[in-house]
Amino acid sequence: MNYYPYFVAGWLLLIGSLGIVRSRNLVHGVVSLAVAQAGTYVLLLAVGYQRNAPAPVFGSTKKPSTNVVDPVVQALTLTDIVVSATVTALLLALAMQIAKRHGTVDPDELRALEG
Repeated sequence: MNYYPYFVAGWLLLIGSLGIVRSRNLVHGVVSLAVAQAGTYVLLLAVGYQRNAPAPVFGSTKKPSTNVVDPVVQALTLTDIVVSATVTALLLALAMQIAKRHGTVDPDELRALEG
């Protein structure tokens, strides 16, 4: 079993999380979140990978004679990508509105706005 994809997924998640924690800019935080979410893509694909297994596309309705890659994991990865793109677009739109209304995207300067 190859553990390299799991290390890459963990590394991406760690780097993205550190970027979120250390971010001094809302846009940087959104990009760091996107990097952390990329770790979930790698993790899902690593879980569903099978060595020497073909794609789950068949020309007939009979059961395949060999192992095939699980299509559910591929569907979950695609769903994860779509959700990630939606969340990223929403957060970037919010960051633009904050910059327009308050003139800054620094979270420390926005703390002064608390009640």
